[in-house]
Amino acid sequence: MVDIATRVWNHKWKIDPIVRSLIDTDFYKLLMCQSIFRNKPDTTVVFSLINRSTKVRLADLIDEGELREQLDHVRSLSLTRGESTWLRGNTFYGKRQMFRPDFMEWFEGMRLPPYQLEKRDGQFELTFEGRWPEVMLWEIPALAVLMELRGRAVLNEMGRFELQVLYARAMTRLWEKIERLRAIEGLKIADFGTRRRHSYLWQDWAVQAMQEGLGTKFIGTSNCRIAMMRDIEAIGTNAHELPMVYSALADSDEELRQAPYQVLEDWQEEHDGNLRIILPDTYGTEGFLKGAPDWLAGWTGIRIDSGDPVVGAETAIRWWQERGEDPTQKLVIFSDGLDVAKIEELHAKFRGRVKVSFGWGTMLTNDFRGLVAEDRLAPFSLVCKALSANGRPTVKLSDNPAKAMGPADEIERYKRVFGVGAQVAEPVVV
Repeated sequence: MVDIATRVWNHKWKIDPIVRSLIDTDFYKLLMCQSIFRNKPDTTVVFSLINRSTKVRLADLIDEGELREQLDHVRSLSLTRGESTWLRGNTFYGKRQMFRPDFMEWFEGMRLPPYQLEKRDGQFELTFEGRWPEVMLWEIPALAVLMELRGRAVLNEMGRFELQVLYARAMTRLWEKIERLRAIEGLKIADFGTRRRHSYLWQDWAVQAMQEGLGTKFIGTSNCRIAMMRDIEAIGTNAHELPMVYSALADSDEELRQAPYQVLEDWQEEHDGNLRIILPDTYGTEGFLKGAPDWLAGWTGIRIDSGDPVVGAETAIRWWQERGEDPTQKLVIFSDGLDVAKIEELHAKFRGRVKVSFGWGTMLTNDFRGLVAEDRLAPFSLVCKALSANGRPTVKLSDNPAKAMGPADEIERYKRVFGVGAQVAEPVVV
């Protein structure tokens, strides 16, 4: 096993790559990429970095030249033969050849498109523009690079023994969390922590700790490279990106109203079984479910990613009951801002009423809160989102208005079209 503290101390060579592979990304990005490659390959999309935690002045912490080196390295990556073989031949969710030959041929020859980088008021303005299937693959590596460079900027000031103690404390904290989770009967939990991890090495350590500490209660990781290296399940379905871009392309209010369902129609053509998970909160869960076609009620489950998770799960249960479905046979995946206490609470409340699963993110792979002076390694809220599609702005409303994004006039239009009323803002920690 890698001695992470020694490895960090030895960051001495010119470039120590943060992202080592094109599949050092979340599984849902590749699943979505294949769907987009088939259905919307020529759409031009702009992605941009958004730092919701403005007090963390990234451009003051991270050297621009080092950031460019890391981003340029990511652009040099291509699939290795072993990675291609794994994607082509592995079984995902019980299905072989999940990725079609035409998509794999394209992916094997793909390189990430150029980026644009500027500094403004202590922050980096990092944007990516290009064909949707290519440019979307920047999201996860861009976030991983910035999160790890911020961490390195703090760690570089620390001595060898200080680093050893730091990682010993962080490991102890995580193991204590795992011991609490071990006591939860019937727990199913996966690692969803790639995008805002402390580092690749730390995420890999956390996954191995979960494997040993939780056994079969740990069901896999969203990170494709770690899934391949550790021979565990790659976990993931789809994200807000799909309805945001489909909606931006709509030519009328009626087309806009139907866009989130068109996304899932296209998805249904490609996938079945456990990949049929609804993410309903892009424009408000309640309105989405109220207008949903009957065939969606037959899907496997729902992922709750914003707002009050208890309200979200109760809304889903009510909807299934109204549509004549048995909620006890449905899966609810909780994935927003989780830590052990919230996992314990939600599992106790909903176990037996639905099938419960958890996607544990930042507080699994980046909980260094309080471990260094001035809390300079505390996780913060950094995202990379689609801002426009074919020149039209994208909008996200969410079940938490603190996560809303888009031009103010378009946000109001979307609220009108999707019937979104008063919402309660929840603190956005990560």
